[in-house]
This record gives sequence, C-alpha cells and structure tokens, in this order.
Amino acid sequence: MAEFREYRVRRRASLEVLRAEAAQELETVVHERLLSGEDPWDFMEELPSVDELVVYLLRAEAITANDGVLPGPTREYRVLRQIALEHPALTSTVWRLIGTLAA
Repeated sequence: MAEFREYRVRRRASLEVLRAEAAQELETVVHERLLSGEDPWDFMEELPSVDELVVYLLRAEAITANDGVLPGPTREYRVLRQIALEHPALTSTVWRLIGTLAA
C-alpha cells in the first residue's frame, strides 16, 4: 500500500497578487494569439478564467512540491480541496473544476 503524504505549499503572494499575475498571463496569451492572426471569437471561450488559471498555478506548485509526481484521483481531489480551504474566494472555481474532472 502506498504511503500517503500531504504536501502543503505556502505561497508568499496574496490572492490579489495571484489574480493580477494570472490576468497578466491571460492578456499576454490573447495578445500573442491576436498577433498571430487568430480570430478572438475562435479562441476566447477555450481560455481559462483568471480564477481557473490561479487554481491551475496553485495545483502545479503542489505537484512540484510532491517531486513532480502527478496526482491520482484521490490526491487531485485533496489538492484542489486544500486550495479551496486556503483561498475561500476560489471555492466555487475549485468545485467547478472538481466537477469537470469527475465527468
């Protein structure tokens, strides 16, 4: 039986800073895609929201803290749940992502 270890990642940035970084990253993606000639009507719906991007970034940090090991379904749920507990403003986004993972 595999040993379960909980990894907690401590960010030095507040949620507001994380959201600002994510918004800037999304702006850069949109700008690059527009420069390459893509129609925004074709790609805007596939981009994550700012909060989704923040959750993905926090999830990536948790994976890095676990020596880069990708989480199984149980660990994935726990990582996302921990993000929601540490950042209550992201709770609805986390649960929506959990719902899409379960589907």
